[in-house]
Amino acid sequence: MAKQSLINSVYKYLFFNFFFLSIIQTLFLSQVYGQTISINGRVASSRFPIRDASVTFIDNTDTTRKYSALTNSSGNYEVNLVVTGTEQNPNFPTTFELDQNYPNPFSSTTAIPYGLYKESNVQATIYDILGRVVRKFDVGQKRAGTYNILWDGRNDHGKRVASGIYFYRLNADGASQVKKMVFNQNGSGYIPIPHNFSLTKNSFSAEAIKIQNVQGNTFTIRVQNSSTTTPLIVPAELENVFIQNDTTINFSVTYIPVATVNFDSLHQYIRGFGAANILPWRPDMTDSEIETAFGPGEGQLGFTILRLMIQPDKNQWSMNVSTAKKAHDMGVIIFASPWDPPSDMLENVGGLDRVRYDMYDEYAEHLDSFYSYMTNNGIPLHAVSVQNEPDYGDWTRWTADEMFTFMKNNAQEIGTRVIAPESFQFRRNMSDPILNDSVASANLDIVGGHIYGAGLAAYPLAEQKGKEIWMTEHYTESSHSANLWPLAFDVAKEMQNVMQANMNAYVWWYIVRYYGPVGDGEINNSFPDEDYASKGEVTKRGYIMSQFSRFIRPGFYRVQSSIVPSISKVDVTAYKDPLSSKAVIVAVNSGTAQAETVFRIQNENTLTTLTPYTTSESKNCEQGNTVSVTDGNFTFTMEPLSITTFVSD
Repeated sequence: MAKQSLINSVYKYLFFNFFFLSIIQTLFLSQVYGQTISINGRVASSRFPIRDASVTFIDNTDTTRKYSALTNSSGNYEVNLVVTGTEQNPNFPTTFELDQNYPNPFSSTTAIPYGLYKESNVQATIYDILGRVVRKFDVGQKRAGTYNILWDGRNDHGKRVASGIYFYRLNADGASQVKKMVFNQNGSGYIPIPHNFSLTKNSFSAEAIKIQNVQGNTFTIRVQNSSTTTPLIVPAELENVFIQNDTTINFSVTYIPVATVNFDSLHQYIRGFGAANILPWRPDMTDSEIETAFGPGEGQLGFTILRLMIQPDKNQWSMNVSTAKKAHDMGVIIFASPWDPPSDMLENVGGLDRVRYDMYDEYAEHLDSFYSYMTNNGIPLHAVSVQNEPDYGDWTRWTADEMFTFMKNNAQEIGTRVIAPESFQFRRNMSDPILNDSVASANLDIVGGHIYGAGLAAYPLAEQKGKEIWMTEHYTESSHSANLWPLAFDVAKEMQNVMQANMNAYVWWYIVRYYGPVGDGEINNSFPDEDYASKGEVTKRGYIMSQFSRFIRPGFYRVQSSIVPSISKVDVTAYKDPLSSKAVIVAVNSGTAQAETVFRIQNENTLTTLTPYTTSESKNCEQGNTVSVTDGNFTFTMEPLSITTFVSD
């Protein structure tokens, strides 16, 4: 028995020793570990950073373990993951490794993969085939692991490089390697890349790092909106992402434009929108055309400004009365511009006609006489211009000094408001001297100008001096029919830009013309097959103009509005009438695809519903279904190349 007891004791001793030895071997050979892995990257859409996007990693072995972060203003995030498991051969590089870029050739974005076996300071440089530096990346200090550098085919100045062969060199603490790649900007689009991958609507494209049936260290990644995400994005999710060491994961998402309107932040007063009836250069408007141009109803333009010519010969002034009187009785603002003075006031200097210096008093009296004549016929003019385009054309010319002299010494003799200098391109060398002189500025009521090729910009000096700023003439082009699409759509973008430049009025050239808002029944013989409007018919350009003029009436103010991201094809302006609290939002989609847009309304709690009106290739200021505003927000999907005006009840 004693012998058997001794044998049992030996067995127990050997068993427990072998048991503990096997545990020790497992600990050292299999490397049971727990570690923190750092994941960083960027969330962007078309290279525009997404701010305050929520990036969440969910551990698939325990879905209650979630690791989240919000992106900063640059779209960057960093998440630290705690991973556990058993790994026989940790997958870290054993040397400094520079791999071939992928995809190669590439047309949009390529990844340059590299591996570090120790913590290193990393720099990368891209060269063209002549050895010139194209782009530098100062990556900085990185821990051991595998990484990617993304290159979008642009140089250090942000410009796209030419197609061709390029070389990339990577330096890591004295070690250096070089490889070749091919950029073909005419090739296919983005191809998913390992480790740095693209997130698209409802799915990720990252098969290189998605591993099925892996135990441990796999995560579900969600990129979502938070309450402050700007711009909003289409949420997306990726399952079974295997992560084993520090890495960079970038996300390319689909953004949703967000328009913010602040109805408490007022900008310029809106005087109105209109066009010109220039006699005797064109036939006078018919009664039906007058109703169409100035009536605010469906199928009408709702213009509130009419521009006339001051003819040199007083005997012709009566031709203005009929249309002007009918327009005035409809509440229209009327102003007039001279192209030439009476011939006895002219002299020719260097081949150009000018008003004689000794007849400035007589010229001021001539302008005042026109105002008096129209007033006596029941048409009190809102304003009179000193000269149409004094810096351009075959009509009378003025230098900046001459315009300044007249405004300082003679303009006060005109009995109504004075517009000057009404230059061809809003040239400020003609208006600045007037504004900077107290006497001349006191005689100036409206800074007027045209935007043929230039001049469409805010004018802070005129605003500081308390002057209204009117765009008094322009047309986007005159060769084709005003119905030709998408050429007609240009006027939508132009009117939006004029409003954003803080101008108080927008005035088109001829009201009735084949390239204008109302058709004249004529065609351009160079393009006879185009769809020309019948005489008196509203054109596509006209319906676009009516998106502003029918709903934004004199007395409205433009209010603060913005769109994020700035690269969006959607542009927004907004307006309100302080007396009636009526609100209007004008949204223009200049993209060729429909655009779902979120509108955020600030400081207008009474706004609960809006009625949309849309002009597109197939619609003509067509009324749509009422839109509900919930908690100050509403969403609307805009048609391609369209303008939609939202009007409060």
